[in-house]
Amino acid sequence: MEEQLCYLQAEDDVRLAYEFSPGAAPTVVFLSGFASHMGGIKAMHLQQWCRDQGRAYLRLDYRGHGKSGGEFEAGTVGLWAADALTVLRAAIHGPVLLIGSSMGAWIMLLVARELGEQVCAMIGLASAPDFTEELIHEHLDAKQRAQLNRDGRLERASNYEQGPNVITLRMIEQGRHCLQLQEIIPLRCPVRLIHGLADPDVPWEISLRLCDRLEAEDVLVTLVKDAGHRLSAERELRLLTDTLHCLLSSIEGH
Repeated sequence: MEEQLCYLQAEDDVRLAYEFSPGAAPTVVFLSGFASHMGGIKAMHLQQWCRDQGRAYLRLDYRGHGKSGGEFEAGTVGLWAADALTVLRAAIHGPVLLIGSSMGAWIMLLVARELGEQVCAMIGLASAPDFTEELIHEHLDAKQRAQLNRDGRLERASNYEQGPNVITLRMIEQGRHCLQLQEIIPLRCPVRLIHGLADPDVPWEISLRLCDRLEAEDVLVTLVKDAGHRLSAERELRLLTDTLHCLLSSIEGH
């Protein structure tokens, strides 16, 4: 199997980058996190695993991320979810298994709502639905909120990037239209959620709340002692692919 970097145009002409590896269905789709990209450790680890298993695999960059066009500060969760849908609908016509990391798990939920029964299962890694409201806006002090309202943007130190993360007022306001944890989430496919107990960025309790909100009955939550937010250490990557293997075997009746 050979992977090929491809591009397509979103409806507003932003160029979106993705890479598709052909193989057996369902196609495994990786959705990366906030300010991350499709060349990260988990994305590449999954690509190699799917290649070894003969499994179809798709990874992509939202606008303003990685190799895609567009400005990061113009993006919102809703736009990034729309980007993922645009790529999925163009590249895949059969069943998919979605894997979302951090913000990618929020996008995973939004995408699954749109794709319906095409989504046969999901895996959330350090899932961060509603993070713009619960983990950012609600923790801003009065000075930061005033700056955000005045300038339309706010820079915050990043634990993972060389430069700061930029939070925009537009992203906060649009995120309120995409909130998931306030009501039952009408998704019924099998779901596996993995979260580190030592995650400094997204509390592990959010995965438990997500489990409670999902309408699906086949939902398992795995909490990993001493694991941080990235879930990219060797044992955590092994847990991811073991979980994926078991989930695929269950779906396919092996």
